[in-house]
Amino acid sequence: MNNEGHRRLEGKVVIVTGAGSGIGEASARAFAREGATVVLVGRREQPLRANADVIESRGGAAFVIAADVSVATDADRIVGETVARFGRLDYLFNNAGIQGRGGPIVDMEEAAFDELLAINLKGPWLMTRAALRAMIPAGHGGAIVNTSSFLSTAATVGTSGYSASKAGLDAMIRAVALEAGPHGIRINNVNPGVIDTPMLRAHGDDIIPPLAERAALGRVGTANDIADAVIWLCTDEARFITGQSLLVDGGFTIPGPR
Repeated sequence: MNNEGHRRLEGKVVIVTGAGSGIGEASARAFAREGATVVLVGRREQPLRANADVIESRGGAAFVIAADVSVATDADRIVGETVARFGRLDYLFNNAGIQGRGGPIVDMEEAAFDELLAINLKGPWLMTRAALRAMIPAGHGGAIVNTSSFLSTAATVGTSGYSASKAGLDAMIRAVALEAGPHGIRINNVNPGVIDTPMLRAHGDDIIPPLAERAALGRVGTANDIADAVIWLCTDEARFITGQSLLVDGGFTIPGPR
């Protein structure tokens, strides 16, 4: 954790989607801690407002926009309101996502697959498009980070739709990196392993110990573990990294016997 004397993102403006809980909540607070003005985005205003209150109580600057990132007009509105209010946009963290109504493919409904792709893949695509339309003309560079998953290259039973949505993100950033790079804008993914969030806890607390035992570091991750990686990808310390998917899993996916 950085101290107040060296705030790496001082004067910058960031949009964080899915900022009301879990990784998005922790990341919004981390951006504010590093000196950035944070625009918190999600479909439900109440948890966004609660997180903004925490940020402001710590001396940070936060602004709330309730919106659905899978809707093109909402994505454009988020970016438009941000630039109109703060005069710039430096970073975008596309974190909003759902686990969805998964299950074996033979039992999965088409609507469930469509919902996964709409929020997990189309949403970041729309937000990235809207952000770049503002960031490129501004001419001051910047960075975009998306939340992908270790399941973009791995799988468990019942994740065909979720894995497809995250693998799409891993492919998307390579093309966008080539398009945005000449403008000084980088785009990368952070690919969490098993992270202790409300999404994981929805499966029951007893799921965590066996997952922790599988990881090389002997624990599941925390939202702050991912938030710190996201911040780093936005800083100048990662200035020569673009089009990459950074696996942050504590060694969970290292192959071989345990």
